[in-house]
Amino acid sequence: MYPVERSGTRLALRELSTEDVNAVPAVYGSPEATEHLSFEPRGREEAGRIVARSIAAAAETPRGEYALAVVERESAELVGFGRPDLDPHQQGGATLGFALRPRSWGAGYGVEMVRLLLGLGFGFGFDDLRPHRIWGARSPRNEASDRTMAAVGMVEEGVIREHVLKGGAWRDSVVHAILDREGHAATQGRPAGD
Repeated sequence: MYPVERSGTRLALRELSTEDVNAVPAVYGSPEATEHLSFEPRGREEAGRIVARSIAAAAETPRGEYALAVVERESAELVGFGRPDLDPHQQGGATLGFALRPRSWGAGYGVEMVRLLLGLGFGFGFDDLRPHRIWGARSPRNEASDRTMAAVGMVEEGVIREHVLKGGAWRDSVVHAILDREGHAATQGRPAGD
């Protein structure tokens, strides 16, 4: 499926483009933004490789990877990234990853972004990928992601022990998931940005 374009109240999902290379470090290059992610901050050169790989993956048939830009609708400025992907190792399953640049934190963008990525309302995940279950994992210390996933109806399911090696130390991950019937029930009468 190409191109992916979905809109919420304040945010939109779209394909990454070569013009995004300069905006990627505001998210993936930020020590604040990557503190709870599975990797260290990335520089502009690596950002270029990420964008190029994502553009190439978008053109594959069948498409197995969705790395999407999250932009403010009014300014078209990139504020984050989302990765809803079918999980080939889990029947009817999809995974979800997301990140938002620090200067956009605290504005309620996280909830709108995740609703769009999950397909809750006018979004992508359940509407287009059609999995039975979408799950994501967070750092145990990432309270903002915990609140965001709870706000969209994702249920905390448990802990994957010593799941991520970062900074020379193993870190647990907390798993949250939402089933298709829960996602569809959550959208009854509610737009993606609410």
